[in-house]
Amino acid sequence: MPVLSIDATPQGPQLHGADVAPSAAPSAAPSAAPGAAPGAALGLALDAALADPAGRAGPVIVLVHGYKYQPGRERHCPHRTLGALDPDCPGWVGQHSWPRGLGFGQGAEGEGVAISFGWSARGSLWQAYRRAGEAGRMLAQLVEMIRARAPGRPVHAVSHSLGARVVLSALAAASRAEAGFDRAILLSAAELRGPAARALATPAGRRAEVFNVTSRENDIFDLLFELVMGAPWRGERAMSEGIPEAGNLRSLQIDHADVRRALGRAGVPMSHEAAMACHWSTYTRPGLLGFYARLLREGGGPTLATLIDAVADQQDPRWSRLWRGRGTASPLGETWRGA
Repeated sequence: MPVLSIDATPQGPQLHGADVAPSAAPSAAPSAAPGAAPGAALGLALDAALADPAGRAGPVIVLVHGYKYQPGRERHCPHRTLGALDPDCPGWVGQHSWPRGLGFGQGAEGEGVAISFGWSARGSLWQAYRRAGEAGRMLAQLVEMIRARAPGRPVHAVSHSLGARVVLSALAAASRAEAGFDRAILLSAAELRGPAARALATPAGRRAEVFNVTSRENDIFDLLFELVMGAPWRGERAMSEGIPEAGNLRSLQIDHADVRRALGRAGVPMSHEAAMACHWSTYTRPGLLGFYARLLREGGGPTLATLIDAVADQQDPRWSRLWRGRGTASPLGETWRGA
């Protein structure tokens, strides 16, 4: 079945393109009657997707993009790039289909429902950061709609960069514990420890199982994010360093040697190649999307879960990829070396 494309709008979550032309909606979604409430098309689309044989039994997985995307804006539209089964926009990052990598598009029974959730992530980083919080409240409304239609169905999230702030904000905005996500995978999250910890301390935040997927390849991006957000002057750090007080958050540094070995023993064929700096390696590295699919669809199984527990929260020092050797002094000083 097609991926549902949904946008955060001032009127709340809406089916992408429903206010432009009914033909822009997925084929599984009947169009709302003229003059219907803005969310009517979305409600009909959810009803159709959740009743489809391919989507009926499997999980609902919401995909949330990060910075610089904009629904409906040509090559910046997430529904034509990361969130599409068959991306049709140029660019090496945009050609990685999250839905296909997570096992959608096969038409198999129990495949589940994929939702590409778009939000306005262009402009300055400060502007996008603020809008990510607003989009999170829209996402919380969407999850409430899904829960009302399919109580008991697993509802998960996969996000990248500022999309992690959207997901965490949705957990914070959830009306009750059961209205949040069951599992959330945050890739190279662009969020600070403080706001993330507060979101994870809410009822929905405590109930969710959260995987904080990091890489030392992202160090320079973490630093730039912290500087733009004024984090050093407020005693803040990016959440890539982990949040010890959040017991349901497990950090996985994918380029840590022990993590790679553990995943290899669990049958995860992950590439060992690494760049000096890359913000996208947490989903572009071969094998990782398949690993996330296992976590979301099977819960990982006992073997994988045990191995993850054994290596979770193991972190190389920040800048270790640049300065070789653990504990090597960073020219930026102790403040930026990491725990």
